[in-house]
Amino acid sequence: MTDDGAPPVLDGHNDALTRLLRAGGVSAAESFVDGDEGHLDLGKARRGGFAGGFFALWVASPDDETDHRDEMCAPAYDLPLPAMLPREEALPIVAAQIATLRRLESLDALKVCTSVEEVRGCLATGTLAAILHLEGAEAIDPELHTLEALHAEGLRSLGPVWSRPTLFGHGVPFRYPSGPDTGEGLTAHGVRLVKRCNELGIMLDLSHLNAAGLEDVATHSAHPLVATHSNAHALCPHARNLTDEQLRTIAATDGMVGLNFATAFLREDGQMRPDTSLDTLLRHLDHLIGILGEEGVGFGSDFDGATVPERIGDAGGLTTLRRSMRDHGYDDELMTRLCHGNWLRVLERTWHAPSGGEPIGVSERDGIAAPGSVEPAPDA
Repeated sequence: MTDDGAPPVLDGHNDALTRLLRAGGVSAAESFVDGDEGHLDLGKARRGGFAGGFFALWVASPDDETDHRDEMCAPAYDLPLPAMLPREEALPIVAAQIATLRRLESLDALKVCTSVEEVRGCLATGTLAAILHLEGAEAIDPELHTLEALHAEGLRSLGPVWSRPTLFGHGVPFRYPSGPDTGEGLTAHGVRLVKRCNELGIMLDLSHLNAAGLEDVATHSAHPLVATHSNAHALCPHARNLTDEQLRTIAATDGMVGLNFATAFLREDGQMRPDTSLDTLLRHLDHLIGILGEEGVGFGSDFDGATVPERIGDAGGLTTLRRSMRDHGYDDELMTRLCHGNWLRVLERTWHAPSGGEPIGVSERDGIAAPGSVEPAPDA
């Protein structure tokens, strides 16, 4: 429990590594410890009861330097997706972000976890737990050799796409209003990626996949279906959100959804505005719980990757959110499930040794060699 008696939060998605890369990568790691202007650093995590989460490796498109937040405040919008990113451009940036994460670990800011036992240990000791997640598989080759190396480096969660197309599948555009049925799903390479992730015990993330892609993962994956940072389309008709039919598909596998704090995916008008009430967020939680059940919902904040409600502001504001949840009527048991219990449950069903069997209990450090720094990519 945190100092105020609230359960600690295990969160499904943050982009802190992208922010640190733009600030200098490995050389900027100390700012995470000392505190900076981002949503997530060590001090904010401690103040808000942010106990850990999925730290995303994400590569911005170098040909898209536009800040789209103003466009996402229009009554309707359809942002063009960047072109597919070549692997030779993506891999060095992914490696640099891993190097930054390992530097944070060397500073005792966090621990990279590859087993549920390790995550539970961090929750017990107050050590920040970091789960290595790849958001978009641009850095992975068709033979999947890089996937093996990333797994050895600690990768335990992967989204085949970040909206723009990859060798493995197609994502949804940033379009409002729109449904998620926007085109083709997984490619043949994508099906092989799903199956190999199952074999390695890497969790698959449905966020950013289109409707066909989600169905393809549902067809070919033996694991619970998970969307780490997505919301309810019934309340906000954005292409990035999940329809009730999709939510029922996830529920049928005993999977889960992490609620995204990005206001454009919360608000009925689809606008990326900070003046968004916590009641709006709570309505999404209620809707998701109504379909997925109390064991099928968690948080996927998108800290450092989106505009979040101003009453939350950053990771320190999770205290305000939990207080609002209690005022809304969530009891202690449900609070614990939403804050971290459901993530632990799904990970226990997903992470296992590559040969199957018991969950992996040690961190595997051999893998890709990460350079110390690269030029920061512009905003996507």
